[in-house]
Amino acid sequence: MERTHGGAGLMAVYVDDMRAPFGRMKMCHMMADTSEELLRMADRIGVQRKWIQSAGTEREHFDIAMSKRALAVQAGAIEVTRRDLGMLMLKRRGKPHDVSCITCRDNREAGQ
Repeated sequence: MERTHGGAGLMAVYVDDMRAPFGRMKMCHMMADTSEELLRMADRIGVQRKWIQSAGTEREHFDIAMSKRALAVQAGAIEVTRRDLGMLMLKRRGKPHDVSCITCRDNREAGQ
């Protein structure tokens, strides 16, 4: 599992449980604690950087197919709910959020 230590603790990449239809595919979201981590994971699993959504905002993410989701999980991405990603976006905006949510905890430990 690829994790890095940043100033505020461990950083991570997340994939949610969404299964939105897109043509013949099912899609989900991939977000990360930092843009660098998100782009590194996209490169690692073969998602072109041009497909990034809302770049540079608290909503920055990729919509990825289930096959890419599986690769991301194999590479260390953390499986979360759509609510968890929503809490991460609230935290980034400085809004009230659930601090017990996996995407909002400080100093997360590997394997959680």
